[in-house]
Amino acid sequence: MSLLLEQQAPAELGDRLRDACCVTVEFLSDIIHATCRRLPSMDRNFKNARIERLIESQAWTDAALALIDLELPQWQVRRLAYDDGEWYCALSRQRELPGWLDQSIEARHADLALAILIAYVEAQRVSALSRRTSVPSVPREANPQYEPVLSDNFA
Repeated sequence: MSLLLEQQAPAELGDRLRDACCVTVEFLSDIIHATCRRLPSMDRNFKNARIERLIESQAWTDAALALIDLELPQWQVRRLAYDDGEWYCALSRQRELPGWLDQSIEARHADLALAILIAYVEAQRVSALSRRTSVPSVPREANPQYEPVLSDNFA
């Protein structure tokens, strides 16, 4: 994911997802275009064709779960719950850990597919941040004014 997408996608896309009332083909294609690295670059394999079929049949929840399976294979759905008119979705990298030990992504929305997609976008953001190194990179080309100097004292 490019640095530009990394900065714009979570904020703008997250706000659009929270404000949306339902999923549409255009909206889901915007999400795929902004967040997916594997899907657009893949040939017509089984998972890609499955997601396309799910979108065509407007199976939004299954399409959202298939996107998580394809783009974030290390993340799994930890919890899906409906309470007081809202769906709650939690994604986790280590589902076997107790909830208080795990660093899960939690999202909520009145629509199940949108709750899953909000969690998916947030997990994409967290994964992109964790791929960055903690040490800044150094330019690989040497300064043209650089001259090596022998500084050993042989006396």
